[in-house]
Amino acid sequence: MAKFPVINLEKLNGERAVTMDLIKDACENWGFFEVLNHGIPYDFMDRVESLTKEHYKKCMEQRFKELVASKALEGLQAEVTDMDWESTFYLRHLPESNMAEIPDLTDEYRKVMKEFALKLEKLAEELLDLFCENLGLEKGYLKKAFYGAKGPTFGTKVSNYPPCPTPDKIKGLRAHTDAGGIILLFQDPQVGGLQVLKDGEWVDVPPLRHSIVINLGDQLEVITNGKYKSVEHRVIAQTDGARMSIASFYNPGSDAIIYPAPALVEKEEEEKKGLYPKFVFEDYMKLYAVLKFQAKEPRFEAMKAREATAPIVTA
Repeated sequence: MAKFPVINLEKLNGERAVTMDLIKDACENWGFFEVLNHGIPYDFMDRVESLTKEHYKKCMEQRFKELVASKALEGLQAEVTDMDWESTFYLRHLPESNMAEIPDLTDEYRKVMKEFALKLEKLAEELLDLFCENLGLEKGYLKKAFYGAKGPTFGTKVSNYPPCPTPDKIKGLRAHTDAGGIILLFQDPQVGGLQVLKDGEWVDVPPLRHSIVINLGDQLEVITNGKYKSVEHRVIAQTDGARMSIASFYNPGSDAIIYPAPALVEKEEEEKKGLYPKFVFEDYMKLYAVLKFQAKEPRFEAMKAREATAPIVTA
């Protein structure tokens, strides 16, 4: 079984070529990797973790128990394929924050999550530039491709996966690829469950204290013309321990036009029309909302068909 890639970003300073090769391999062959020494202070991450777990216990745990009871999910006999064993809420950071509108958050938790989002945004942009370097694109190309009229969209899904009595009957989160750009995940340091599909096998993403798990969304697959791939992943519900998951999505702006970077398109491909589609990010997201738990290829094909009937012109 292939070993999940864990990359120490501090080594960019001394062993840059080796570290860049590790990032390249992870992007091309995994679509996922874990980073350590990423510049976010570890004591700050501990604060985020303790406040998130506190908030779940105080505000969400009872609600989840009531949901489980109301949906009769306690002693499942048959497999459930249309819902997930997770308790979640969403924060939007860019273009405008909705943090003030989220009920039940303490002032301290709001402040810490706002600061965490700024640190993650910076890390996302640093990683995008490392990808540009590996791909031979000019620095800033990917950030610019995501920009749209008002900059990128950026938001966080805060999830908890409580202990589940029947993990064989219901997934914590069903298998899917992520629709957006680059995803930065701060996951529980003790309770595992996240798995990635690699060469037809499900591989565990190891819970490592103070790491950030990075994965690539469908938009990076399109912009890199398939050199980087978005990869199916899922969360297996556990019988013991609640698993915390804070996933932040650095995505294109809703009006950003997404298409393969011309520098990454071979002439023959262009002639054969083997290209990924060109589309407005918001249109892709509308389709994804309906087809999230299905294969990504039909989504790309649907966008290609739309492009054929209503071409998008870019300068």
